Amino acid sequence: ISMLTTQLKPDGGEILLDGDSVLQDPITARSRIGVVAQHNNLDRSLTARENLLFHARYFGMDPVEAEKKADEYLEKFGLTQWQDDYVRGFSGGMAQRLKIARAMMHTPEILFLDEPTTGLDPNYREILWENMLELNRKGTTIFLTTHYMEEAQNLCNRVALMDHGKLEEVSTPQALIESLGAYAVDEMTADGTQNHYFHTRQEAIRYLEELTGQASLRETTLEDVFVERAGKHLISK
Repeated sequence: ISMLTTQLKPDGGEILLDGDSVLQDPITARSRIGVVAQHNNLDRSLTARENLLFHARYFGMDPVEAEKKADEYLEKFGLTQWQDDYVRGFSGGMAQRLKIARAMMHTPEILFLDEPTTGLDPNYREILWENMLELNRKGTTIFLTTHYMEEAQNLCNRVALMDHGKLEEVSTPQALIESLGAYAVDEMTADGTQNHYFHTRQEAIRYLEELTGQASLRETTLEDVFVERAGKHLISK
């Protein structure tokens, strides 16, 4: 992500944005992207509103449009009553919401979200994804990193499973799930839960009926795929 967002120069390979080299013209690339980093990189000497307006000015937004967008996002993320407070006093969740609002201010072509829902309560997590999906429908590409597999499964068009910096697999969430098996039987044994995967519900039911111990049938999730593919590699290492 640091390479894709021009913060770290790679020692090889290419990064292209619509066919143009990011490395050759990083300034132009930065004007087309938005980033929500894991760490708190808000300007602690500014208020919440000033953080948004400073960001808008940096990206050359019209001042009137910037004020309008600031009002909109402060309200959406529940920060209106704290808009004139300095962000150094914000909780982790409040800072995270402001970071997300700031990254959305200039309607970037590509929005990088590095574990954006960490520290958010369920209500604001839903609000975040509503706004992200709205941006996506309007043409913004969203690049998400997350440890919450349900987020990737429910929201993403394509998923990349990574292990030690290597791409294990890249495909759609449904294709990854179906490659493992759409249905799972969880069998409780003396050694713990054993997971068995099947491509059809009928196959899973037949297997379940032959078992004598405790077991259950469910749909396979993307988390199952991660544990079976990348997760077991991590455990073995």
